[in-house]
Amino acid sequence: MALAHASAMFPPSSPSHKTWEDPSFFKWRKREAHVPLRSQDTLEAALKYWHERRNVNYHNADTAVWNDDAVHGALESAAFWSKGLPYAKSLSGYWKFLLSPSAESIPERFYDAQFDDSNWSALPGTHVLLHIIRKLFSSEPYLLAVPSNWQMHGFDRPIYTNVTYPFPLNPPFVPAENPTGCYRTVFHIPKEWKGRRILLHFEAVDSAFFAWVNGVLVGYSQDSRLPAEFEITDCCHPCDSDKENVLAVQVMRWSDGSYLEDQDHWRLSGIHRDVLLLSKPQIFITDYFFKATLDENFSLADIEVEVEIDSHKQDREHVPTLSIEATLIDNSGLSNSIDADLSSANAVNLKPKPKRTRSPCLGFHGYVLGGKIENPKLWSSEHPNLYTLVVLLKDANGKLIDCESCQVGIRNVVMAHKQMLVNGCPVVLRGVNRHEHHPRLGKTNLEACMIKDLILMRQNNINAVRNSHYPQHPRWYELCDIFGLYVIDEANIETHGFDESNTFKHPTLEPIWANAMLDRVVSMVERDKNHACIIVWSLGNESSYGPNHASMSGWIRERDPTRLLHYEGGGSRTSSTDIVCPMYMRVWDVVKIAKDPSETRPLILCEYSHAMGNSNGNIDAYWMAIDNTFGLQGGFIWDWADQGLLKEDSDGSKFWAYGGDFGDTPNDSNFCLNGIVWPDRTIHPAVHEVKYLHQPIKISSADNMLKIENGHFFETTEALDFSWVLHGDGCVLGSGPLNIPTLAPQTSQLINMESSPWFALWSACAAKEVFLSVNVKQRHETRWAKAGHLLASAQLCLPQKNGFVPSVIALSSSPLVCERIGDNVTICKNNAWKIKVNSQLGTIDSWKVNDVELMSKGILPCFWRAPTDNDKGGFFTKPYASRWREAFLDNISFHSSQFSVKELPDNTVEFSTLYHGVPGHLPKPDDEASESILFRVKMVCRIHGSGDVVLDYEVNPRSDLPPLPRVGVVFSAGRSLSHVTWYGRGPFECYPDRKAAAHVGVYESSVEELHVPYIAPVECGGRADVRWVALRDAGGLGLYASAHGGSPPMQMSASYYGAAELDRATHVHRLVKGDDIEVHLDHRHMGLGGDDSWSPCVHEQYLLPPTRYAFSLRLCPLLPSSSCHDIYRSQLPS
Repeated sequence: MALAHASAMFPPSSPSHKTWEDPSFFKWRKREAHVPLRSQDTLEAALKYWHERRNVNYHNADTAVWNDDAVHGALESAAFWSKGLPYAKSLSGYWKFLLSPSAESIPERFYDAQFDDSNWSALPGTHVLLHIIRKLFSSEPYLLAVPSNWQMHGFDRPIYTNVTYPFPLNPPFVPAENPTGCYRTVFHIPKEWKGRRILLHFEAVDSAFFAWVNGVLVGYSQDSRLPAEFEITDCCHPCDSDKENVLAVQVMRWSDGSYLEDQDHWRLSGIHRDVLLLSKPQIFITDYFFKATLDENFSLADIEVEVEIDSHKQDREHVPTLSIEATLIDNSGLSNSIDADLSSANAVNLKPKPKRTRSPCLGFHGYVLGGKIENPKLWSSEHPNLYTLVVLLKDANGKLIDCESCQVGIRNVVMAHKQMLVNGCPVVLRGVNRHEHHPRLGKTNLEACMIKDLILMRQNNINAVRNSHYPQHPRWYELCDIFGLYVIDEANIETHGFDESNTFKHPTLEPIWANAMLDRVVSMVERDKNHACIIVWSLGNESSYGPNHASMSGWIRERDPTRLLHYEGGGSRTSSTDIVCPMYMRVWDVVKIAKDPSETRPLILCEYSHAMGNSNGNIDAYWMAIDNTFGLQGGFIWDWADQGLLKEDSDGSKFWAYGGDFGDTPNDSNFCLNGIVWPDRTIHPAVHEVKYLHQPIKISSADNMLKIENGHFFETTEALDFSWVLHGDGCVLGSGPLNIPTLAPQTSQLINMESSPWFALWSACAAKEVFLSVNVKQRHETRWAKAGHLLASAQLCLPQKNGFVPSVIALSSSPLVCERIGDNVTICKNNAWKIKVNSQLGTIDSWKVNDVELMSKGILPCFWRAPTDNDKGGFFTKPYASRWREAFLDNISFHSSQFSVKELPDNTVEFSTLYHGVPGHLPKPDDEASESILFRVKMVCRIHGSGDVVLDYEVNPRSDLPPLPRVGVVFSAGRSLSHVTWYGRGPFECYPDRKAAAHVGVYESSVEELHVPYIAPVECGGRADVRWVALRDAGGLGLYASAHGGSPPMQMSASYYGAAELDRATHVHRLVKGDDIEVHLDHRHMGLGGDDSWSPCVHEQYLLPPTRYAFSLRLCPLLPSSSCHDIYRSQLPS
């Protein structure tokens, strides 16, 4: 049955009319949207409550959990929401649960209080993540944690799609196979609630649901990301009764509302946010709207508080005898008090309200309270000052009837010419997009995990977040208020999948969807309107553009003119958006729009720098433009966290799964892995680049002057410590504090290099390279970081003051021994080291020092990398990876010809060869002119008596090849050479188009640590601009490599996982280590790209055209006593 014996007041469900397939019917008996209610009993209790809620800092993030422990943590977190509230009760816990294949097949009258659910308790819900196949559409009952998504507890399967709907596009109908969850739980009404009204509050349910109390249908709701609240006073047993109240809920996985929820994320179902009971007096505060208007100098705030009262019809005659009071308190105490008597409320300039539709049983009264605050403490990301607003309802004798409260901030957001101004300043949004995602819980939230996100954002100079693409948990906004994040709050509307249809119009063009779309916007605004962090409302995401959007934007502008409006659909420049907000627009086009004199709005990229796997190349180009182009005010990286879900493999191990891993069809594979942090919030290497480009203190040099700029808009540098370090060829030459005057916001300071504290050291230095590093640290502990936190840094290459004179290597008088036996040529010296060359292959087959294998399997040219996700992207044009495979770059055999070896008079052995690189399935070419030859590589190798090996390469690719992934060499190093030291950029992974944050220095790591475990394996672990690298074993023996002669620094990587293995494995936990270490030394390496992941987007300067390349490498063996620094500063005799 679809919905058995529904109330006569309720539109009947039948095979011919299912309420969840009717766009005009999206709620029933649902109370009008309003701010979160807390039902406090005194002003003092409200202040204590908010004091505790504000008492959060970076220590709270330490309790964040991402594994199975999170299930219990979610219940504890849910209970926390009602802590300290005498008239709120959490219903979160373990509920009886049964999943049916469809709404029609649920147990008959399961919602009746007398229904026998004794067989609904077979297993506890704590041993979650059972194999998905086991319980797919099972009718066997369980206890299920609420809040949760039932797919995260082994019922049904998660589905990941990006654009395509997870069911056939046929609006407003959904599949007959529509998994439907039946929930049951019991509760008692506290005795202290006698005589009060009872509200049943669901924070969010996906996607549509009915609710019953004691067998009485109390309501229906859609919108998977916003609350549904029903009055249940008349349905409950008296609070002094021993009878249990039975709450039953029927949740459909799919509904017509699902057509408005086609976001790029996991499709998960159930009661995934908290469920509460709220108790209210007969007449109570049901809503209030805090507004602050600032004068031109921001020194006087005109405060206005709109308050709505809800009363039973029979109690309306008492309203004139009541009074409303509002108190605004800052951290130092009472800030202002605003009083008004209801009988004279109109005298307080009561503003008209937008027309509303109310249930006949609900009354409505609205009031406006006003007052002024001199020299208010303004809210901004840099100074998130908050006030506590307490609204009190009292009777004629002054007795408190009801109390509501929230945190508010005083700030001003307006439009100017090509600018968005916050408190008069054109703040720059250094943002990310954030889905609600937990690898174990799905869409369910833990407070500690939310705090972890905010701590990481603040520590990495992220000051803004776009709630993509739906309203998020209420606590998220409280925390953003507290920690100081600018927020774009986005309506739960996306209809992207309609783009693929030639049959159906987007809902925005259809009148039947108008009310449902508007309701989602109204509900978002009404719930979240008092949060200072929200500076922009968004109409949703990727839903085309039409009259329904025009209607929504009109409503918001009328309801809340204190914020800006955002909507990207329809080309990002429609009349419904105050911000030009393109996604993935190329940087040159962004600059072009900003400079267009006809465009008067600011441009903020709502999505850019697609962080899929090893990505985020070119992001520095965007920030160069943003920092230097009037009208550009930032952007939001896509996105924050990899949306991997924790899954158990066949061997019992856990891994992060992506689309298709649950047997979900359709799916979009690993396109859900677009974060700059892993699912457990470990940061990706790209976060370092983001932090550097977002840093508010900018450091640069020109004309022998050091320039320090304070990019803050409200904060001085008084609480910051500046210091410097001078390096010569990777060695510290000196360091110390950098004393500069306190810089006001948006000001700078010039320092003459010749009067700087490092000048004398610099002048005396005779290094090849001299680098000056300037670091900026927080002097004091803040809410989001310890004292000493690195806020900003920069490294500047200083010109040489003295000419560098390298030392000359003394070639050993001990002669080299060169023997040729068959195909092998062996060169050795006093048995100290031995090199074996294969004359047929033209490679070094083996290199040993004291019987330790340094190199095996030959050193060969390499032009292939394991494709990144960006390499594979080509929705509109053919991807790089496809073009590479078609050109057989993934399977090249190098055939040696013209091999020769000779002994030179300076105790040197030289061998040379010409490599012909051909597709691996083709035989060795017969002649030099063969069309099968893709690469002609001339190699000359000189082996010196000192042990140095110099290799000169000349590479000539066939001219019709695509841009090359890399130009360099690859070899296998002995597995024992696991300790890696290098002088180059680091310490983290970096590539040619993502290296701005990576300072040049000497770094140490292990081969294991160099690997970056992207969930879907790709090329990874590279280090850019490497001057030298050393691989050593535990005893100190090893191999040194550097660029030689005039060759530029290398791109280097060393891994137990070769390129072929990275290309083969679909998941990181399925990688198989090789027998040796695969080492790449690249003369050139193609950029990563990252403007998006569905088109070839590596910028031209980072492409490797198929043209001639020439480079040289120097290798030498290392003993425990060998100094890489000394080797680097030496040269062979000319």
